Amino acid sequence: MTHWYTLTPLDVLLLRDAKPFTPGERAWAGSVFPPNGHTLAGALRGLLKTSDSLNITGPFFCSNQTLYLPRPLGYVGTIPLVPIDWDEESHLYKALQFDSSQPCPLAKASWKQPPPNPDKDTDKPQIKYRQYLPWNVVLHYLESGQIPDGEWNVKHEGEDKLWKVETRSHNAIEPGTQQVKKADGYFVENAIRLHSGWSLAIGLKQPIPQASATLRLGGEGHRVLIESCEALTQQWDSLEKKSQKNFYKKERSLAYLVTPGVFERWHNDAKNPNIARCRAFPWEWKLTTNGGNLVSFASERQVSIGCRSLLPEKDQPKNSVPSPQVFAAPSGSLYYLKQPEDLFQNQLDAPEKVQRWRQLGYSELLWLPYKPLSK
Repeated sequence: MTHWYTLTPLDVLLLRDAKPFTPGERAWAGSVFPPNGHTLAGALRGLLKTSDSLNITGPFFCSNQTLYLPRPLGYVGTIPLVPIDWDEESHLYKALQFDSSQPCPLAKASWKQPPPNPDKDTDKPQIKYRQYLPWNVVLHYLESGQIPDGEWNVKHEGEDKLWKVETRSHNAIEPGTQQVKKADGYFVENAIRLHSGWSLAIGLKQPIPQASATLRLGGEGHRVLIESCEALTQQWDSLEKKSQKNFYKKERSLAYLVTPGVFERWHNDAKNPNIARCRAFPWEWKLTTNGGNLVSFASERQVSIGCRSLLPEKDQPKNSVPSPQVFAAPSGSLYYLKQPEDLFQNQLDAPEKVQRWRQLGYSELLWLPYKPLSK
């Protein structure tokens, strides 16, 4: 059973990205939001006072006890993108030549026209689209393979951008003067302020004994209020059951990535021994030209995750140093397959270090059918 909780910030949050940062060497400290699974696991272990492994689902967002998931990236406005080999009515079908050893190019679906915009030639603001969709819209997406035009529009304040970034500078003054220190005296970092009425939402296999508690999350001791929310349990169960039902249908399908996906493989060769490489789609999914099921995918810029450190050399100080970070596919990525195929991370015989990515909430997929609209 999964227990669901909301995490409501009591102040701004400081969540630095995976790039090493030292004031003086780099004046800007980057930030990342929502927090990744490693950050959440570290905070929760402190609350539960345990070093045991945690099983996390999420993080997602929540407003008025409604679960919100990231919008699928395989859309231009409200028009879905589809592989050109799947759209026989497209003017690009069999006309565009491409390298068959690469994923099939995507194009706007021929059966879908953009909705009319009466304000196009006026000074009124253009339509704002949701960046996160409520669970009932996602459930309809899993059932029909379509998102109605009206569901893309912002219906409540903040749905187009759930948080804002506040830039904060830090100065150190040279003793006995009014001047900023020349070395390590100035740097800037970005704080995240979640809009009023919004919270993070996570699922946990391990229950939290308290009905509500405060949890330190991120840097400088900033805290969130963690509270149980049973309403989210039913919502996620409905999505998960529909996704599992779709998974067993041996037909054209889309895999909808709702948390960052870590698809990593370790390589050992003469030039690059023991090197980990990440890419935007699972290594075990082969392209159709190689006898696999993967046709194409829609994604965007990777998410960097700082979750490792290197042990120092014998002659170095006994402090860990940052290692090359892991690069994850962003949540919302869509994968187009001839038929559903499971992840190696989900296999019971997979190594523990591979299964750990799923335990920390990464690579969560929801499955839906490919159902083009008839003209």
